Amino acid sequence: MSEDRTLETLKPNPVWVEDAYDDTVDALRKRKDELEYHIWGGDWCIDCRAQLPDFGAALEAAGIPEERVHQYPVGREDDGSKLWPKVEAYKIELIPTVIVERDDEEVARFVEEEPIPIAVHLVDQLEESEE
Repeated sequence: MSEDRTLETLKPNPVWVEDAYDDTVDALRKRKDELEYHIWGGDWCIDCRAQLPDFGAALEAAGIPEERVHQYPVGREDDGSKLWPKVEAYKIELIPTVIVERDDEEVARFVEEEPIPIAVHLVDQLEESEE
């Protein structure tokens, strides 16, 4: 996966069950050469630790090329304030945030917490935008 620094929490969950997400993985796979994934998270963040490993597993199962996955680890200062890479350009306020782009244009976004997994949420948005 690209970028100089990586998110430990994006490493694929080894017990993730691909069969439970066949449609989602297939949808990601068929778009694997046209989409870019920009992922903000923090290894210290509870929500990121809960959600990003499954998303990493979905990306891996779909065969998303590493050069299409851009990781932006969010750090924290000693006083608890967050260090946010590229947040102004992408209007990032909460983590995890995943933005999907096609030809440098945003086509889907997941922010912090939704009632469904990250990959499912993004695929739903992609399919709606393509109708």
